[in-house]
Amino acid sequence: MQKPHDFAEEALRYHAQPRPGKIEISITKAAETQHDLSLAYSPGVAEPVRKIAENPLDAYKYTAKGNLVAVISNGSAILGLGNLGALASKPVMEGKCLLFKHFSNIDAIDIEVDARTPDEFVEAVRRIAGSFGGINLEDIKAPECFEIERRLVEACNIPVFHDDQHGTAIVTVAGMLNALDIQGKKIEDVRIVCLGAGAAAISCLELLITLGARRDQILVLDRRGVIYRGRDHINEFKERFVVDTPLRDLADACRGADVFLGVSSASSALTPELLGSMAPRPIVFACSNPDPEIDPDLARQTVKDVIIATGRSDYPNQVNNVLGFPFIFRGALDVGASCINEEMKIACVNAIRNLARQPVPAQVVAASDEDHLEFGPDYIVPKPMDRRLLDVVPPEVARAAIQSGVARLPYPAHYPA
Repeated sequence: MQKPHDFAEEALRYHAQPRPGKIEISITKAAETQHDLSLAYSPGVAEPVRKIAENPLDAYKYTAKGNLVAVISNGSAILGLGNLGALASKPVMEGKCLLFKHFSNIDAIDIEVDARTPDEFVEAVRRIAGSFGGINLEDIKAPECFEIERRLVEACNIPVFHDDQHGTAIVTVAGMLNALDIQGKKIEDVRIVCLGAGAAAISCLELLITLGARRDQILVLDRRGVIYRGRDHINEFKERFVVDTPLRDLADACRGADVFLGVSSASSALTPELLGSMAPRPIVFACSNPDPEIDPDLARQTVKDVIIATGRSDYPNQVNNVLGFPFIFRGALDVGASCINEEMKIACVNAIRNLARQPVPAQVVAASDEDHLEFGPDYIVPKPMDRRLLDVVPPEVARAAIQSGVARLPYPAHYPA
């Protein structure tokens, strides 16, 4: 096993050599002759300028706008490292740009905004939004992230998507629906306990509710325990999950629950005793990183028929946002969507969910370092290296955008009918 110090040194070399950073800008048109330059800049550039002035949608035709996403952060919640400032978030934002390009061929540029307040951040992003086809917000602390996203969605006519919220929710819910089917449980019947009440947790729960989960069957816990009616210090977002209950702690909440959703920093919080107190055929999403709320091997030793997912790549059922955000943006950009709405998120959920049920090509199995992959307790979501995601998810997202009325361009001819 690689020592932590060795990995840290390898990670630093990776980012520094042979040239600093993970992204670059390249040109897409000829620039070899005087005539090329006259077309690229003056006087030729005046022609698309006039067209765009007459019809702003022509920016999708004559510029890179339709394939360009801004990955934007203020550095207030960098991974699990906390508020380290805008500049410190740059390696993460560059990494997100790398993922956009690798998985969906979307050009992305990172922008780190040194803003002290939500007002400053929103104003800075609002003023530059027109340059891009979409905005991916990243690593912004809760609860400010909710307000920031809401205000930017209202102010901008392009998709604004906080991936820590919705990307996590999309992949989590896709896996959860498959796990429920395997365990023979209906979403409207299950009791759900959620450890964590931040942006990702609340978005996961709201999407589950949209797809049939009952709000009165959900118990949410933050650092102070169960969010119950009458408790103080509950913000407006946690208020949505206030319930009348005598239950106060995780032990109370887990007893008889069907689903445990861990979206917290509380590693090892779900003990074998708590898991054993859950309902038969339990489902556990232990997504604390790098150390989950319960070790998957320990969970299976404790309850043989548990289905467990984590955020880690070295265990089955990795909840990985890269299954979602590159492809939902690909579909949104390809039809010039003005936003990413609930219909598009649900289309993404269903496309990811359904792909996991299909036979897995041998090359995907090999790329995943697996001997066999088949829909079941250890395979409830596709693997990130499954290139079929690009074929199946964007078309469904594009159709949902068109059907819900937020698309401004026609369904792409190269998409399946």
